[in-house]
Amino acid sequence: MDQDMVVRARVQLLSANRRVVRGTEGLRIYRLLTQVAPEVYGSKLAYVLVEASASSLVRELPEQRLALLEEAVAVASALDAANPYRTKVLAKAFAARRELEEQQTHGR
Repeated sequence: MDQDMVVRARVQLLSANRRVVRGTEGLRIYRLLTQVAPEVYGSKLAYVLVEASASSLVRELPEQRLALLEEAVAVASALDAANPYRTKVLAKAFAARRELEEQQTHGR
């Protein structure tokens, strides 16, 4: 792991002055930092992945949307059961995946 990248990502989080950094910037930052501290950043990564799956960038790309949601489920599932955000982000990821699967089944 490149420590300079980790430091840059942490500085970007601090300078963002937001509770959660969203979009592609958030995905990049949280994917990197989750490798370093999964219990600290994993729930935010899962949250941003679910948001990204609903973005206009992938709205017409069901395979990419599903991949983002599968990653969200995997990240949230990997959190320790004692993590206070695990249940919430896992439920959000499962619900979004279920909704996508229903849309695909019903041909929307």
